[in-house]
Amino acid sequence: MNSWAQRLDALPRLGLVETPTPLEPSRRQSRLWFKRDDLIAAGFGGNKVRALDLVVADARRLGADTLVTGAGPLSNHVRATAAVASLSGLACRAVYWGAPPQRVQGNHRLAALFGAEIHFTGESDRASVDAVLELKARETTARGGAPYIIPRGGACPLAALAHLRAVQETLAQCAARGVAPACVAMAVGGGATLAGWWLGAALLGASWRIDAFSVSRPAAEARMRARRLAQEAADIIGARAPLDDVELCLFDDVIGAGYGLPSQEGGQAIREMARAESILLDPIYTGKAMAGWLARRAHGEHAARGDSLFLHTGGAPALFTDAAQEDA
Repeated sequence: MNSWAQRLDALPRLGLVETPTPLEPSRRQSRLWFKRDDLIAAGFGGNKVRALDLVVADARRLGADTLVTGAGPLSNHVRATAAVASLSGLACRAVYWGAPPQRVQGNHRLAALFGAEIHFTGESDRASVDAVLELKARETTARGGAPYIIPRGGACPLAALAHLRAVQETLAQCAARGVAPACVAMAVGGGATLAGWWLGAALLGASWRIDAFSVSRPAAEARMRARRLAQEAADIIGARAPLDDVELCLFDDVIGAGYGLPSQEGGQAIREMARAESILLDPIYTGKAMAGWLARRAHGEHAARGDSLFLHTGGAPALFTDAAQEDA
């Protein structure tokens, strides 16, 4: 075993993720496979739980009693953090940008149900969350608590390492099934998932191309964030990261009206996958990414490349919101 792999394996984990998550063939789309991280059981699932398995283990190692994190009101990450905090006997303080909505829906409702103490910044700027996280951490310390800050959206190097483990897992599954994906498609938000898969492909010599569909920021910024996280993750395990050896295509043409806002194309992809595959994508992340992948397949971009693998990162609670229902 490589020394970096030994160091990765030695990182503490909570053991919340039953691996491997399923690798399933599409029933209607030829040469398409789904990596089903949406089926992770804890806290309504999704690969945010996969990341928190490492991140919250680190919080417990350091003696924390309170997780402090934030994002948007419909954040998968905040919902998952609240769930994992509850499972781990920790408190959770969640910070959302903007003002409290008139209705508590989707992930926001679940985060409250899991017991998170919720705060709003009152500002529409997503970055407003960052300063309030520091404030809530100081307040927690003043109360006699021991806070552990998880960056906005969960975008941190330990999260990236959790997704590097997912690459190890997926390559083993592909080998067992005789599948050799030429392309891995995924949604990109904060960048930790992409960072882990990018780093994993580089360290493990995966031959696939990564097609990453940004749902929140321009492609150049998404690439820069993911590269930084991948390099920081590599430093933790003492690995050299030949990231430029990996073919990475980053697209930002599926964002639509903006982050957190459903798109017509994403809605169509959600309906298509629900009716053809009985797979539920979400309107914020995976629906838009699937729309991008389907559009490129329609133009013949995948025809000569072989099998594709779509990383299903979860997010189904966003389907149960007014915004998503307007596009149903």
